[in-house]
Amino acid sequence: MAPSTPGRAVDEILKGKTVLVADDTAVTRMVIADTLGTSGVRILEADCGARAVQLAGENLVDAFLFDIRMPDMNGIELCRTIRGIDRYEGTPIMFITAMDQRDVLQWAIDAGCDDFMQKPIDAMVLRKRLGNLLHKAIYLKQVELMTLSLQRYVSPRTEEMARIYAKTGLLPAPRQQEVCVLFSDVRGFTETSQEVDPELLFRMLSEHLAAQVDLVYGHAGYIDKFAGDGIMAVFDGGNMALRCCRCALEIIRMSRDNVARGASSISRTSIGVHKGPVIVGNLGSKNHLDYTLIGDTVNLAARLCGIANDSITASQAVFEALAAVPELAFVGRKSVAIRGYRDPLTVYELTERANSPR
Repeated sequence: MAPSTPGRAVDEILKGKTVLVADDTAVTRMVIADTLGTSGVRILEADCGARAVQLAGENLVDAFLFDIRMPDMNGIELCRTIRGIDRYEGTPIMFITAMDQRDVLQWAIDAGCDDFMQKPIDAMVLRKRLGNLLHKAIYLKQVELMTLSLQRYVSPRTEEMARIYAKTGLLPAPRQQEVCVLFSDVRGFTETSQEVDPELLFRMLSEHLAAQVDLVYGHAGYIDKFAGDGIMAVFDGGNMALRCCRCALEIIRMSRDNVARGASSISRTSIGVHKGPVIVGNLGSKNHLDYTLIGDTVNLAARLCGIANDSITASQAVFEALAAVPELAFVGRKSVAIRGYRDPLTVYELTERANSPR
């Protein structure tokens, strides 16, 4: 819940705000304008609902004050109309009326109003209550922006963990889970970084990785982390291996198209994919946590990416899961020595079968 505004802070909240007052009585509009004008509020006046809707469309309004009894469109109807405008879904709306609130309060709430004040207007009460509404709106906007930031900067699983912790005060226990992991890496990035302006290089890499991220989420995966000039993507649930491989093929196709067009000098991409069990949980201290997954499945996917050459290297586990899928081709079967593994491992290059639908 947003805290209420202290008395001295009301003017700071109100200053510079635009408030639309809709009342068919000129005296009421004048009293409100005089009351709020001393706090630096810009007042827009409407003598009817239609004029209020017009002004709301022509201006960016921070709060609305409506009378209920007005010609052509009463305050209840006006409130519903304003709430139907996307940018005013959360904008404070207060009714100021001579009517007994017991007669219309439920209608007003159902229409979407936030507060109700009876005439005659008490200047101090109006300023205080409007200030509280605006303060709450600012607080909720900050919460919305924070939520959007979480969605941008952390994986859905990390966000889920944070919400569980915020609600219960307890961190989810580590658990074992079957996943398919995709690692990508831009080939030649180090050499390119010595020749390209750093700002341009950063922009090029950001655009390239952003396109990969879009493909991952388009195939119902999620990004666990960015690994320098590549990504670590995770696919779980039904058809995880198929979705992972389809995503990998799209990334390779996009990268090769970019290289062919000369669109980017850092588009050459190598990918490793592996399927298997991982431990999913929180790493770090109680104050600095990273909700991630660890285990041999992650390590091997990273190693497979390292041996790929502008292509997709898939493990034996991925081959066994998808060998019968008509659109996929696993070619170039070979045994390779991989760092950290005692015995050679069987790997494949994943490609699309000729004439497979895209």
